Parts: sequence; structure tokens; C-alpha cells
Amino acid sequence: MSVHYGYDKRVLVTGGAGFLGSHLCEKLLAQGCDVLCVDNYFTGSKKNIVHLLDHPRFELMRHDVTFPLYVEVDEIYNLACPASPIHYQHDPVQTTKTSVHGAINMLGLAKRVGARILQASTSEVYGDPTVHPQPEEYWGNVNPIGPRSCYDEGKRCAETLFFDYHRQCKLEIKVVRIFNTYGPRMHPQDGRVVSNFIMQALRGEPITVYGQGDQTRSFCYVDDLVDGFIRFMATPAEYPGPLNLGNPGEFTILELAETVIRLTKSASKIIHKPLPQDDPKQRKPDISKAKALLDWAPQIALEEGLSRTINYFTALAR
Repeated sequence: MSVHYGYDKRVLVTGGAGFLGSHLCEKLLAQGCDVLCVDNYFTGSKKNIVHLLDHPRFELMRHDVTFPLYVEVDEIYNLACPASPIHYQHDPVQTTKTSVHGAINMLGLAKRVGARILQASTSEVYGDPTVHPQPEEYWGNVNPIGPRSCYDEGKRCAETLFFDYHRQCKLEIKVVRIFNTYGPRMHPQDGRVVSNFIMQALRGEPITVYGQGDQTRSFCYVDDLVDGFIRFMATPAEYPGPLNLGNPGEFTILELAETVIRLTKSASKIIHKPLPQDDPKQRKPDISKAKALLDWAPQIALEEGLSRTINYFTALAR
């Protein structure tokens, strides 16, 4: 890792103006780091980090990670990639490029400057799982040629690159597999289930449930996830990952819809539509490794996190 000569740790966050990235930048600044936020604003927004622009240790750079970046940093969090189906399917070729070329460029930067680098991977590497809950050892059940493959296989290839750089170049890496995460600064039109349900409920529109709503998801509040990121980055180099981070509390989509209606006091009714292709039937992380390695587990219950997220979307609509 880079040697420190009396200055604060310099941290690069790619995708730093996005939902997760903006919360991570905020937390790193609070810990005394110098933060370089890089984003091309494909799904991120300056609105997410406008409150940080006057911070003396915060720097913002418009850049696309599919092109090389030459900066001097001590740590890299590689979060750059659209993460919702609506966004990543809009330009699937660019989505794959962002995951693969972006990983190559950030790994090249980490190698050049001797930085430790964390990859924000995804539970989508498990595909439609045949093992439940999903441990890190599970190789997944992924369609390589479907409409979601640009994201699923892009992230799987990025993991391959990270581990090859680790083995071949002795690079210090950390690979995190993120399960469904929600909270303030989600894009209101990102097509993900939490933001969809909240926006529909606030507008009094029908809540759209795909299939019977018996498919399950696990929802982690953003503050818990960011805490896991930072804890994992600080662990010894011996364990590079992959590491599941998510909330093992499992809810059906129908339960989520009913909870959102109750918390928003909405008059919305639930309607059912056909399931999208390759939509996973169940998703729940095995977080025993994160508990043992990081002494980490989510602290914010679903109703509390949903209430905070609803307040955010309510303020947006004003």
C-alpha cells in the first residue's frame, strides 16, 4: 500500500455522485479523508453531492472510467456502473464496458500508485440462485445472453479481473457483493422496487407487483452498507473477498408493497403484471463471513429505513 507522509488518506470514489457513492463520500470526509469523487453523471447527479462541494477536503471530477485516469491516491472504491435494470439496459454495451474497461483502468491505476482497491460487485453474480441463502462460495446460476447479462456478466468479469490482478500483480483488493440496498438519494425513476413502490404510493397510483409477489428480496439500508464498505477496506490484506454485504431479513415483494402503502398512508391498490425475464425468485445473503471478519451486521430495520426513504422522496416532490 502507499506510504503516508503526514497527510490525510487520499481516497478515490468512482461513481461518487451516485446513490451509494455520495453516501460513501460523506462518510469518508467525516473520517478525515481527502476524497476525490469521479462521475460521468450517467446515473449519478451533482444534486447528490452539492452539499459537499464547499468541503475543503472534497474534490469533484467529471470523468468516464472507461477511459484511463491518472491521479495520485491511496485507496480506490470502484462504484462506477449503472445498477438498476432500466438504466443498465438502456445502453447494455456501455454497461459492460463500464464494468470491464472500468475495472481494467482502475486496477491499472491501483497498480501504478500502489493503492488498495475495493470493487463494488453485486448479488446479481448469483443470478437466479439454486442455493438459498447465497454464500460467497456459490458460483451462481446466470444467463449469459439475456437482457440482464450486460450487468450480471459485466460484474462477474470485473471480479475475475480483480482476482487476476491480485494473483498476478500482488495487488491489494477487496471485492464486495452488494445485495439490494435502498435509502435517500435513490433515483426516483430507477425502476427498482423500493423507489417504484414509494413513488407510486406517494402519487396514489397502483402499486405494480410482478408475478404473484411471492418472490423474495433482502433490503439493506444505505448507511449499514457504507459502514460495511469502510470496515472491509480497513481489514488486513489476507482476505480479498468476495464478501456478501446485505440484510439477511427476507421479505416477499407483496409484503414490501403492503408495508409501503401502510407507511405512506396511501390509497394505492396493488396490481399484478407478468414477471420480467430472468428475474430472480429469491435473494438473501449469507453474511456469516461479514459478521466474523468485520463484526458487522445491519442495524436499521426495514420500517425505519423505509420511513427515512419515504421522507426523502416526499421532500423531493415538494
